[in-house]
Amino acid sequence: MTAELLNIHKIIWTEKPTLRAIYHHYYQRILAYANLGKTLEVGGGTGNLKNYLPDVISTDILKMSWLDVTCDAQLLPFASESFDTLVAIDVLHHIERPIRFLKEAERVLKKGGRLILLEPAITKVSWFFYHFFHPEPVILNIDPLEDAPLNPNKQAFDANQAIPELIFGKFYHKFCHHFPGFYLKNKEYLSLFAYPLSGGFRKWCLIPKNCINFLLTIERYLEKFLAKHIGFRVLVIIERKAYAVKCQGSKNL
Repeated sequence: MTAELLNIHKIIWTEKPTLRAIYHHYYQRILAYANLGKTLEVGGGTGNLKNYLPDVISTDILKMSWLDVTCDAQLLPFASESFDTLVAIDVLHHIERPIRFLKEAERVLKKGGRLILLEPAITKVSWFFYHFFHPEPVILNIDPLEDAPLNPNKQAFDANQAIPELIFGKFYHKFCHHFPGFYLKNKEYLSLFAYPLSGGFRKWCLIPKNCINFLLTIERYLEKFLAKHIGFRVLVIIERKAYAVKCQGSKNL
C-alpha cells in the first residue's frame, strides 16, 4: 500500500455508506472496551477513528495530512506509561515482527491500560475467502513471535492475515511467556456476512445501503452461535497488569 492507495481508500470511505456503517459497528465495540483517558492509535490509515475519538493521537508509517505522527509501530516515539488505551485496527497482521510492537505497546501503556486489536479472524469459512479472494496471504506455518532480523526489502503494508490467530491461538502460551504482565481480557469473533459482502475498501458492494443496519442487527444476534466458526473478524482486548500474572485467557479463547 502506498500513500496514493491510502488516499483512494479515504475517497471510498467517504462515498460508501455501507462501509461506514460496518466500521461504525466496529468502533462502537472498540469504544466499549477503551479506558477513559489518553488514547493512541497505531496504523491510523484513513484516520476514521478520529470521528469517534477526536483527541486520539493517530500514527502511521506513512505520512498523511490527517494523522498526527509518522512512525514505525515497532519503535514508538512516546514515553513509557503515556497512554490509557492503544487501538490498532488491521495493523498487527502487517507488522513484520509483532513481538517488537507488543513490547512497545506494553511499554507505552499505563498499568491497567488496554491494547485493543481488531484483526482478520481465520475460521473455517473466512480462511477460504481470505485465501482465494483476498490479496493478502494467509500463512499458517510460521512462528509469529520470532524476533529475527528485519527484512530491509519488506514493504510497509506487506501482510500475513494469520498472525493474530496464531499469536492468540497456537502460540498463546509463548505470548504469555514473553508478556507475563499482559492479561488477555477478551477475544471475540464477529462479522459474519456484512463485511465480505460489502467488498471492504473496494468499490463494489453486494449489500443495498438500506439493508445494512438490519443485516448488522441479525449478525450481532447470531455471533454467539456462529462467529467462532464463520466469523471474519476477531476483537482482542489485552490489559496491562501492575504485576506479572499467570498465563491465562478469556473464556472465549
